[in-house]
Amino acid sequence: MSRTRWIGLLFAIGSACFVAGPFPGFVHLVGAVADAAVFFVGSLFFTSAAALQATATPRSDRENWWAGIIQFAGTLFFNLSTGRALGSAISKSQEDRLIWRPDLFGSICFLAASWLAWAAVRGLRHGRDRSIAAINLAGSVFFGISAVAGYVVPATGDELDLAAANLTTVLGALCFLAGAILLMEAT
Repeated sequence: MSRTRWIGLLFAIGSACFVAGPFPGFVHLVGAVADAAVFFVGSLFFTSAAALQATATPRSDRENWWAGIIQFAGTLFFNLSTGRALGSAISKSQEDRLIWRPDLFGSICFLAASWLAWAAVRGLRHGRDRSIAAINLAGSVFFGISAVAGYVVPATGDELDLAAANLTTVLGALCFLAGAILLMEAT
């Protein structure tokens, strides 16, 4: 299997985890710890794919190389946030610092990386690369919205808008899944 196909497959598996995790009823079916584990496993697949992509992109392709490096950093932030969410002894005040902030920073990295990847292909009128970049940019926007909606309000200890956070996580993950499938079909 080609490296590009591996990258697409790893992103697809990670995306599927982020579709399943916030899906209504899933947490009630498997429990909070298993649900958190699905997100963590998904983040590991994202990181594996991003590492392969970053190392496969030549430095001479500056926009895509930077996009790969920034995306890889974003996946590391998601590893932190999803890994820390596995801990059951986290107080609401720690949740902001230990989970939400890395999630926000990861989302910002994904937005920056997606914008750079889009900038690299936006001059193309058509093509798979342009479609993948546009779909991934939309996914990054949804993940950004999810991060903002997932902010834990200190006064109440509740997320700003849990339903919006879950919905936009699923929508973002579906975009990333579509982009990954297109990437796998490209080879």
